[in-house]
Amino acid sequence: MWCVWILLLALVSGTLALDKLNMCMDAKHHKTEPGPEGKLYQQCAPWRDNACCKANTSEEAHADDSYLYNFNWNHCGIMSSQCKKHFIQDTCFYECSPHLGPWIQKVDQSWRKERILNVPLCKEDCESWWNDCKNDMTCKEDWHYGWNWTTGHNVCPKGSFCRKWTDVFPTPKSMCEGIWSKSYLYTTLSKTSGHCMQLWFTGENPNKKVAEYYLNHATWQRLSLSTLLSLASLSVGIVLL
Repeated sequence: MWCVWILLLALVSGTLALDKLNMCMDAKHHKTEPGPEGKLYQQCAPWRDNACCKANTSEEAHADDSYLYNFNWNHCGIMSSQCKKHFIQDTCFYECSPHLGPWIQKVDQSWRKERILNVPLCKEDCESWWNDCKNDMTCKEDWHYGWNWTTGHNVCPKGSFCRKWTDVFPTPKSMCEGIWSKSYLYTTLSKTSGHCMQLWFTGENPNKKVAEYYLNHATWQRLSLSTLLSLASLSVGIVLL
């Protein structure tokens, strides 16, 4: 009997995990379900075989005056090209990736119903992003909230002032974790570890296996707790008999 309980719990947990392995967020520009998008633009192209973004979204991700969120990268002077390429890649990752299920959380926001939280980034991606932006300027630590939007684009709020990147974000960790309200988690894991998500990749998407790792880890944690509770309930039933 115990084996039957464990098997049933494993099957249910496994099904839930598969649902999260290939899915799109309920957000402003995301598709309902992932699928091929052969014409994804430039830095979004790696997701063309299986994407949560459409071709027009990938084009707008590269625009200085994009309709996606009306976000102004040049709020403290012209952002350098080496810095901006990381924000384009970050946008492609957010909009296009179908393998963010383990980190998707429900939210109650006007422009989205779900977000990502604490996605573990590979050390190389986070540190190269910070290094390529360290001579740029910004006025805010958290770019999700607190801007002045009266012009229709984000402007530094009253009382803030433009500072060097490294004064606002003294470390790669502070930038990766702070800039998008904990969307990302800084790790010391390398791309070869298979345990961190890559913003940059060529060829087959390596993030699917990473998502599988975290889903399996979370599934067995839930299964262990469920198994203990089920076995306890079953034991009580046997004693009563």
